[in-house]
Amino acid sequence: MPMRVIGGFYRHRPLKCPENDPEIRPTKDRIREAFFSAMGDLTNKSFLDLYAGSGSMGIEAISRGASKSYFVDNNLKSVKYVKENISYLGIENYELLVMDDIKALEDFKNRGLTFDIIYIDPPYEKGKYEEVISYIYNNKLIKNNGVVAFEANRKIEINPLWANKIKEYHYGEITVTTLRNN
Repeated sequence: MPMRVIGGFYRHRPLKCPENDPEIRPTKDRIREAFFSAMGDLTNKSFLDLYAGSGSMGIEAISRGASKSYFVDNNLKSVKYVKENISYLGIENYELLVMDDIKALEDFKNRGLTFDIIYIDPPYEKGKYEEVISYIYNNKLIKNNGVVAFEANRKIEINPLWANKIKEYHYGEITVTTLRNN
């Protein structure tokens, strides 16, 4: 079954994504559906899709009412998919940064940008989870009561200074962890 937008304005619209490309692993429909159901109303929220891949998470956020999605990826194949999906849907309230994770976060910090929701889904074997999440919290890139979520296939050490509320959602060998900034 092809990948599609799960809910909101663009519901049921297809998204282009690679098939069996080890460099790009789109978040599965059931994970996106569960995550966004848990997030609730996204009206006027800002969303950062770090390691955007096909852009499915940021597009889903816009479809569900987010005011703007920021897509970050340094893989040119991923960037091609994000651009194609955004163009196909006619999305205008986005920004795409083609750069490494920390460089993009530095750019956001320098511009004074903060986010309501940050979704982190790096290639599992290359994920610098602790470094990236630490940078986000140390530089106050997440708003009060905002959520930092990350998808991983292994246990990630959570610094207790990062967030007060932690929830984990398990999908087979994949875990999505959400940290609420209080």
